[in-house]
Amino acid sequence: MKKILSLSLICLLFFSCSDNGFKNNNPYIPNYNFTVTFDTNYPAYSNLQYAGSSPVYYAGPEVGPKGIYIFNTGTGYNAFDAACPNQSSSTCTNRLIPDGTYLKCSCGNEKYFLYTGQSDLQYPLKQYRAEKIGSVIRVYN
Repeated sequence: MKKILSLSLICLLFFSCSDNGFKNNNPYIPNYNFTVTFDTNYPAYSNLQYAGSSPVYYAGPEVGPKGIYIFNTGTGYNAFDAACPNQSSSTCTNRLIPDGTYLKCSCGNEKYFLYTGQSDLQYPLKQYRAEKIGSVIRVYN
């Protein structure tokens, strides 16, 4: 009886583990391992201090060829890859562009909501982890 109870407890713990719902798989966008920081006290990133303001675009060699967007949702920060998530880079060479509270794919005019990264298409925006530590926002994968 103790073995069954122990096995049940182990199975319960194993299946209750969570990845916080963070899914980052997209066949069109490779996984890049990176960490970048943004100090919101700097003028280039001060927009991130205000909820719902325009997203900040960053293009550095560590984040991939299209760059990333960072957005203040009011309850946290979203960071998304700037590549169109439903088209290969060979068919869409342009990056996403801001359009109000959306990012729009310039190749097909698909829109993705900045608060969730979702659209009506198969793949949402490729999201990266973002955390705020004081005035610094750390984005990483």
